[in-house]
Amino acid sequence: MDPSKVKFVPMMDLSTDNITENVLRVNSNCPDPRLKFIMERLVTHLHDFAREVRLSSKEWMAGLEFLTATGQKCTDVRQEFILLSDTLGLSLLVDAIDHPKPGNSTEGTVLGPFHSHEAEHMPSGETMAHDPSGEPLLVICTLKDQQGNPIEDVQIDIWETDSHGNYDVQYEDRKGPDGRCIMKSDKDGGFWFRAITPVSYPIPDDGTVGNMLRLLNRHAMRPSHMHFMFEKKGWDHLITALYVKNDPYEQSDAVFGVKKALVTELHPCDAETAQKYDFPEGKPVLRHDFVLVSEEESRELRELKSKQALEKLGSKVKFVGGLPIPDVD
Repeated sequence: MDPSKVKFVPMMDLSTDNITENVLRVNSNCPDPRLKFIMERLVTHLHDFAREVRLSSKEWMAGLEFLTATGQKCTDVRQEFILLSDTLGLSLLVDAIDHPKPGNSTEGTVLGPFHSHEAEHMPSGETMAHDPSGEPLLVICTLKDQQGNPIEDVQIDIWETDSHGNYDVQYEDRKGPDGRCIMKSDKDGGFWFRAITPVSYPIPDDGTVGNMLRLLNRHAMRPSHMHFMFEKKGWDHLITALYVKNDPYEQSDAVFGVKKALVTELHPCDAETAQKYDFPEGKPVLRHDFVLVSEEESRELRELKSKQALEKLGSKVKFVGGLPIPDVD
């Protein structure tokens, strides 16, 4: 940017005591109030962190090299930074802040690093997973609002691993998408499909995130689950998953994705269901009723929770575009 067009903010003689104040003064010309607020808090917390742990130059460089290597590990089908965010609990925290849910609605969870935009559109009743080694699973779901009214024509993105715990995009020789699809809810809010029973699996640990977990003496396992993402204009975007009950990693998920309300039980297919859905009797069935929240309901709840949280920290705020900024008027 042309220096002649920048308002000059003189810096004080720099020291460990005033470096934070100096950076905030230089950044104070930012015309975007939300970006200015974010950068102010980021710089403050970042500097306080360095002071608190007495960060060494060697550790600082190791951190920079770690982030560089994390970026180098990313590809079109693998997002190592999302994986890092997941394993630090940040992904779940951000989702909970940005998409708060009333008590009677479906809770959100992590997106994960292996969602793709290659999924095929399928009508209800189709088979989305074709792994011959996987145990057949029938999934029957409904989609309603908080009052119990069906929601029609919602786009539903669904994905899971194969029986070996790998997503389709993890195979270099794959011929196309598998274990994933996109459906639409019908007039009764229903959708159903055939898949395979989810299995627990390790997140990729051949990169920087895996190295971090080993240094922290943490395992890389995720409990068995299936991902769902719901999208329709006027409704709050929902990214969630269903977790199979009694999985050995249910209470130690490497990416902090499990919530009690998202844990579900599989039941053997009875004779009536087998006949109705042309599915083998005795094989597992997953049934679940999803509940969406309107964009307006979510916005009001997000603003309320944000106001309450920031007031506890002594901050008076106002909202611009649904996001808080300092109220200095």
